Amino acid sequence: MAAKIRQSANYLQIMLLNSENIILERLENDLFVRKQIKLSVLRLDKIHPVISGNKLFKLHYFLQEANNSTHKTIITFGGPYSNHLSATAYACKLSGLKSIGIVRGEKPQQLSHTLQQCIADGMHLHFISRELYAQKKALSFAQRLTMQFGEHILIPEGGYHPLGAKGASMIIQFLANSNATHICSAIGTATTIAGLLLGCKANQQIIGVSVLKGMTNIQEDISAIINTTSDLKQLTILNDYHFGGYAKKTPELISFMNDLYDQYQLPTDFVYTGKLMYGIIDSIKKDIFKPGSDIVCVHTGGLQGNVSLPSGTLIF
Repeated sequence: MAAKIRQSANYLQIMLLNSENIILERLENDLFVRKQIKLSVLRLDKIHPVISGNKLFKLHYFLQEANNSTHKTIITFGGPYSNHLSATAYACKLSGLKSIGIVRGEKPQQLSHTLQQCIADGMHLHFISRELYAQKKALSFAQRLTMQFGEHILIPEGGYHPLGAKGASMIIQFLANSNATHICSAIGTATTIAGLLLGCKANQQIIGVSVLKGMTNIQEDISAIINTTSDLKQLTILNDYHFGGYAKKTPELISFMNDLYDQYQLPTDFVYTGKLMYGIIDSIKKDIFKPGSDIVCVHTGGLQGNVSLPSGTLIF
């Protein structure tokens, strides 16, 4: 069961791509019936194969700033498999902006599929050591970038910035006609979760599934970009579904992703959305959610990351 989501023409005009493909898809099985739970997925992955999920939302206000500025160069950061780098490269290509990606680690002999796509979309890649990359938030690092590349608009890794959170808050508009009691998302940089907190209603709970191991400062990271602590009362973080850490996976996770696709034709990735869906469904089994809960999981895209898996690992 899928509900088409319609937005006003004015809203669609501010987006780079047509968001009419987005649907709210209901998942149904005996477990949810027994637990008296409704579970749906907001299919942001349907926006575009490259700029999918939460990426376009987090980039929106940065792109707007660049288009209104004399500085037509955007610089951002990411690892060799970064969905954020890939989305930024493509968005800049569509917007007529120059893009530079600061990549964590020395340049490998064989570039990842993601980095190859970045280059194809016009992004200049600049590789730096992990030690230097760790200093990217320092003022001296920003000054160094200006000296090397000239004036530019800087987007932190994953869009982690008040503008990124503001952009992510627009995701809530696609749930305006739903009765969601809980809105769930995977947590990487925490930018999307911060945006969901900014945009949600007072009676809604935000559930974050951390995909990083030992991530103990999530609440502080969120508070830093939404400038408030009051909204955090609506936040619950699930820390037990990282499957070993960022981009780590187990046979159990892969099997779950294949089962999910077999049952619902719902593709997920092993870095973010696979862990999100596993965490939420497992929490339903454990009665974490009260009967009558109407749960929405935000599909944040990132499916291109599955390309790194051996052929035949996934059935989709």
